[in-house]
Amino acid sequence: MTTAIVTVGLAFIGYLATYLNGLRLAQRQAGLMRVNQQLSDFYGPLFALMEANSRTYDTFAEKYARPDGRDPFRHDTPPTEQELAEWRTWATTVFIPNIQAMRDVVVTKADLLIEEEMPQALLQLCAHVSGYEITAARWAQGNYEEHLSLVSFPGRELREYIRDRFARLKSEQARLLGHSRAGNWWTRLQGR
Repeated sequence: MTTAIVTVGLAFIGYLATYLNGLRLAQRQAGLMRVNQQLSDFYGPLFALMEANSRTYDTFAEKYARPDGRDPFRHDTPPTEQELAEWRTWATTVFIPNIQAMRDVVVTKADLLIEEEMPQALLQLCAHVSGYEITAARWAQGNYEEHLSLVSFPGRELREYIRDRFARLKSEQARLLGHSRAGNWWTRLQGR
């Protein structure tokens, strides 16, 4: 009888260990799926759009820099009509579509946020886009009195937020995949 109890006890322990291991693997897989979705549908697109927009703006600012190195909108002397015309071209062709795409990611994929509440930088981005849509609508009517959004772009805060969350999720993804050298690519990217 003791042999039967030991056998049943060992079988139960084996079943329990298998069940707990399966549960742990299922939870890990669900976590990995969530992180992958956050990266592919939210933070990845935001990261790519932010970087593209930032680099394109740097190119604009460099191309149209004043002799002291500042761009026409960050200068004591107001932009010329030619500079404003160039700005409208760059804004309507590149900058506004990029920030609209960023806003669309935020609005349609907010369920993938890491945080419980919408971060201020993302709310400011959405307001900035709306402000530029009004400005662009006026341009389409031939009204060139305004050349910037009515709401400022949260550039530094937004870039820091997106980079931080993207890096955090990439590290979590690597951990869930069992990789130990997750941060190396990020270190190289930041040193660009």
